[in-house]
Amino acid sequence: MTVEQAALAVLDAINDRDVERVRHLVTDDFVDHGSPFPLPPGPDGYVAILRFVTEVLQIRYEVVDTLLAGDRIAIRGIAHGVASARVHGPDVAGQPYTMETIHIYRAEGDRLAEHWGVRDELGVLFQLGVLAPPDASLVAL
Repeated sequence: MTVEQAALAVLDAINDRDVERVRHLVTDDFVDHGSPFPLPPGPDGYVAILRFVTEVLQIRYEVVDTLLAGDRIAIRGIAHGVASARVHGPDVAGQPYTMETIHIYRAEGDRLAEHWGVRDELGVLFQLGVLAPPDASLVAL
């Protein structure tokens, strides 16, 4: 399996709500540098954060671009989620949102060894009305 196939298989597992499938895609010491929570390395930690992503945030991914370089892949995507009272506040719970994301994976052989994630979480808070966007007149052009 190539790094591209493995990384896209992770997103497919998320979209299919079958995160247990990622266990065979990652190394025993896999590290998710993009997790907002401390996780143990390996498949157990990765499955735990993906359960949060699928069960609490109800995320589904749309792939926009991929870029391959050796043992790494960068995936630019759009996450489609649903606001959670636990994360976003009770006033917006249940509201759908979109979030731009970038995922970078590094592979060792045919399995993924590391993940970095960049998410526009601030944009989600603006979109949901949890925070007011900054006043554009404050930007000096």
